[in-house]
Amino acid sequence: MKRFIIPVLLIISFTFGGFFWWNQNSKPVSTNKELQSFIIPKGYSASRIGNKLADQSLVKSSLAFKFYVQLTAQSKRIQAGEYLLAPNFSLFKIVDQLTSGPVEEWVTIPEGLRQEEVVERYIDALKRDELEADTFRQEFLAITANREGFLFPDTYLFPKAVSASIVANKMLTIFDGKINAQMEADINASEYTLDQVVTLASIIERETQKGEERSVVAGILLNRLKIGMGLQVDATVQYAIASANCRAGSECNWWPTITREDLSINSAYNTYKYSGLPPAPIANPSLSSISAAIYPTESSYLYYLHDGDGKIHYAETLDGHNSNVRKYLGK
Repeated sequence: MKRFIIPVLLIISFTFGGFFWWNQNSKPVSTNKELQSFIIPKGYSASRIGNKLADQSLVKSSLAFKFYVQLTAQSKRIQAGEYLLAPNFSLFKIVDQLTSGPVEEWVTIPEGLRQEEVVERYIDALKRDELEADTFRQEFLAITANREGFLFPDTYLFPKAVSASIVANKMLTIFDGKINAQMEADINASEYTLDQVVTLASIIERETQKGEERSVVAGILLNRLKIGMGLQVDATVQYAIASANCRAGSECNWWPTITREDLSINSAYNTYKYSGLPPAPIANPSLSSISAAIYPTESSYLYYLHDGDGKIHYAETLDGHNSNVRKYLGK
């Protein structure tokens, strides 16, 4: 009989111990009612969120948090963003707040987008309804009308109700901070203005596929400019075509496939028809592309193309380029 008593006592002990542990660790950390910012970066697991909550003294046990959200299948409902939490919240209220949605949203703006594409990223991420979206769109595009290229691509955290002016000015301010004193000095010492450097960088952004290509392509485009050769860049024609055919907020391909007929479009952005840099940037480039425009790789190349696998091939002469076209593109 005794051999059955010990296991039963152990089960009872573990049950009461577990209940006591759970009861204690699901309670608030303190009576402090002061709300504090709690930010969940993108890609955080329930375990990492629990550890961060414990580090900020918002829960007593990261393990209890992880156990609860996984047991109740709520871990996937927790979104990245900013939340306002207080130490006097119980574990259950903490989870309720985290699954109700953040007060601020992470918005990722990739490199190489036009301002019309950038604003739609914000509208989608901030979940603006149709009327709010139209107001936000008009305000954003008005503020950035002459600032294409200077809206720095990055991941931003904004309140859901943020105004378009705050968003636009934040992006412009971040851009200013990315151009350090040395880069500014080197631009001033060159024959190009900051606007021209950013214009070149925007072309590089759209014309390259890998980071290591950028400075080489920058050198090629500058070689063309130096000898008075047209840049002959498809991306600038894409910009011209979309500017003529697309309307902000509409379902439109802002980077359409170029046809032979498109190359004759009468636009200052048509670098097949007009020599020199286009009048302004065609997209918002990364710091890598801006750096490539400031510090190009010197070479004797005048041509480049990407094959079907995305690998780039260079040539010094038109004959060499045509040979690459036949070899790698089968044309």
